[in-house]
Amino acid sequence: MSTENVGIQMSQHFLLSHAARSLSLAKVARMSDEEAHDAFRLIRWADTKGEPVCPRCQCNATYKYETRKLWKCKACSHQFSVTSATIFASRKLPIGTYLLAIAIFVNGAKGHSALQLSRDLDCQYKTAFVLAHKLREALADEKKDETVSGEVEIDGAYFGGYVKPANCTENRRDRRLAENQSGKRRVVVIMRERNGITLPFVFRSEAQSISTIASRVDGNATIYADEARHWDILHERFLTKRINHELCYSDGDACTNQAESFFSRLRRAQIGTHHHFSGRYLGAYASEMAWREDNRRVSNGEQYLMAANAALKHPVSRQWSGYWHRY
Repeated sequence: MSTENVGIQMSQHFLLSHAARSLSLAKVARMSDEEAHDAFRLIRWADTKGEPVCPRCQCNATYKYETRKLWKCKACSHQFSVTSATIFASRKLPIGTYLLAIAIFVNGAKGHSALQLSRDLDCQYKTAFVLAHKLREALADEKKDETVSGEVEIDGAYFGGYVKPANCTENRRDRRLAENQSGKRRVVVIMRERNGITLPFVFRSEAQSISTIASRVDGNATIYADEARHWDILHERFLTKRINHELCYSDGDACTNQAESFFSRLRRAQIGTHHHFSGRYLGAYASEMAWREDNRRVSNGEQYLMAANAALKHPVSRQWSGYWHRY
């Protein structure tokens, strides 16, 4: 077979194609303050073609200050900027730095660690840590009321709670037993719609997820799950197809391969990028990876606009505002 025929028959992966690269970090980094401010304004108020809208009363009749990048609402006299009432409110960094941070954040296929982000932006680790988590919060918030339907795969994977074995063999204990565990282990339960969205949730055990599954999965959906006994109750509410992984990974259309694909991305993010997920923030990392998995066939330029739009639509974070001051 000739080289030309081989090139025709072998399909190129999307991430290696030109269509996947529509964002240049160099162009974002070279933006002036004025260009960055205009970009933020056009993204936030896209419905009005960049014309500012008061975040307090939603009035689009405003005055513009000539000496500062501020507007004043004609209706309620509220003064606001392009980042007012968003997760970037009360910002300390220049606008361009936030645009660059979003671009760097979405470019990481397996996520982007706070330490690396702090070096990229030349800021403190604390600043990068909070900024990254604010972006995760904004992305997760877009699916807070979503439900899944059609063909839905259910599965769980445990993270955290590692107990280091004793040095000598005679001193080692069976770490599978509850009395020998740290109590920090958590399970991420995934509800993944085939060719659709992904909804992750964090529990202490898979069995605790049954009520959440019942509320977030459409009653007419077909559920695919493994052979674990706690999934037996799903047969009462849904048409459920099971796969025994001790025998095979798939049996016709009965499989959880797309759920396993999500866990593969989450494991690679944990081991290769972040190295550790705190149980307190496991849900945030899982939501970020769900967003990346759902948009894996979207160019990085589109992901950049999606993340920036989500951040500018999200209100001031109650979890991360003043986090390092313990507010």
